[in-house]
Amino acid sequence: MLLDFSELTPLERYRWLASTVTPRPIAWVSSLSKEGVANLAPFSFFQVISDDPATLMVNVGTRDDGLLKDTLRNAQDTGELVIHLVSFAQAEAMNASAAVLPHNASEFEHCGIASTPSTRVAPPRVAGAAVAFECQVTEVIGYPRQQPNHHLIFAQVLLAHLDDNVLNDKGRIDPHRLDLVGRLGGMAYSRTRDTFDLQRPS
Repeated sequence: MLLDFSELTPLERYRWLASTVTPRPIAWVSSLSKEGVANLAPFSFFQVISDDPATLMVNVGTRDDGLLKDTLRNAQDTGELVIHLVSFAQAEAMNASAAVLPHNASEFEHCGIASTPSTRVAPPRVAGAAVAFECQVTEVIGYPRQQPNHHLIFAQVLLAHLDDNVLNDKGRIDPHRLDLVGRLGGMAYSRTRDTFDLQRPS
């Protein structure tokens, strides 16, 4: 099969990319509006892009109606985010928070997701999340620049909260205990418990 992406619709391009570039980690992002409403939403176009400074990147697309999503609005307005990783135990709650709600409605309240205060930023954290990164927004870039339909949020990590239960006896992350979920194509997800090791060549 040969795919000419210039001949595909945007939906077709998305489906082919989303079903092949897998598994994708999920950024479960909490933010706070100028009015103080806590927002929570998942994004699977997400990755680490730098360790010095420690920086994560979340790609936020526009809504189907063309409006900006609350996560992007809040990131631009307040400059703060909390990016959580999603363990299997919270997969259902993460999925529930993907619902399209009216502007400035809180997914925490709508979905009954418990929150807890953050340490250095205003947005609350998801209670019980295995990993949560408190972040300062350093840059937001619209893409493509001429008529952006996505926005890349660069978020510098200020501190991380790690659940002690996901650490091994050496104080390192145990991927089986962490048990993250990753996004595949369509409605499919994966878990990180099926692992293997490879020694890097010297």
